[in-house]
Amino acid sequence: MSEIEVEAPVETTEAVVEEQEAVVETQNQPETKKEGPEKWGIAHIYSSYNNTIIHMTDLTGGETVAISSGGIHVNADRYESSPFAAMKAANAVVESTRVKGFTGFHIKVRAVGGVGSRVPGPGAQAAIRALARGGFKIGRIDDVTPIPHDTTRKKGGKRGRRV
Repeated sequence: MSEIEVEAPVETTEAVVEEQEAVVETQNQPETKKEGPEKWGIAHIYSSYNNTIIHMTDLTGGETVAISSGGIHVNADRYESSPFAAMKAANAVVESTRVKGFTGFHIKVRAVGGVGSRVPGPGAQAAIRALARGGFKIGRIDDVTPIPHDTTRKKGGKRGRRV
């Protein structure tokens, strides 16, 4: 048996190699988004033991971009402050904010403060996580709970609340 050697034309193999290199070069380059400049806002999260309110504004805080609360997304009053309701409210805010062209935001978390609770409610952390998953850049996360230097008198009178 004789071996038959078939040589491919040199020009076609070089052309194929060049095309493959061109394809590899285009795949290595990251896709750049051709959008306008970055647009930042502020996400104000008010979280108490009764409700969670998420309010998106521009950087000045003067113009409301989107607002939602946990009570809008659940039926029972006792679920308004739940992490699930806060997550649904955050997702609603994310959708309407994305439509308006925002690319990032700073987060300000607030509890009741004053003579009330200084610890944010159960929905605060869930709201922050849902906002982070929304695909935005996150700048600062601040606690802006009002803490009095010398508080006012709590309700209940001299002898307190009698049960």
